[in-house]
Order: sequence, then structure tokens, then C-alpha cells
Amino acid sequence: MKKLTVLVSVAGALAACGPVKSTANILDAEVQIQAARTAGADKLAPFEWTAANLYLDKAREEVGYSDYQAGVDFAVKASRFANEAREKAMSVSGSSDTGERTPNP
Repeated sequence: MKKLTVLVSVAGALAACGPVKSTANILDAEVQIQAARTAGADKLAPFEWTAANLYLDKAREEVGYSDYQAGVDFAVKASRFANEAREKAMSVSGSSDTGERTPNP
């Protein structure tokens, strides 16, 4: 019974390799970028927004060359930057909506 459990675990791990894993990560990055767009990150967090989109483009390029691991790595970076862009945009828009201002020294 233990051997069957190990075999099923290994088969499950292998199923998440290559094209499947890279596609899942690219889709996740696209969702994160859409969330950032909704938060206004293109205007409020331009550095993070641009980085996220460029990393996503690079992830797609690498997957096109069948370099799936590089595609996964770039897609993860795209997701990370998109999330940072969304958070930054939300904090910037949130502080301006509540009237909070940083004092000038």
C-alpha cells in the first residue's frame, strides 16, 4: 500500500511539470495584472506595473521556446510585481481618498 501511495505522489508531481506548470503560472500572473489594472496601477505604480507586464511577456516568450522552467520563473516574477503594483496603487489611492497627506518638513 505504501508503494502505491508513493507512486501516486510521484505521478501527481510529474503531472505538474513543464507546460502545465508554466501555463498555470502565466494565467496566475495575468489575473494578478488584471487586479493591478483594476486598482489603477498603470498610473499609480508605473514601475511595478511595467515590470509585471515585461516579465509576463518574457515568460510567454520562454514558454514559446519550450523553456518551461524559465517561463515559470518569469511568470512568478510577473505575479510578484503585479501584486506589489496593486498594493501600492491601493495604498496611494486609499490615502488620497481619505484626505491623508504627508506633512512637508
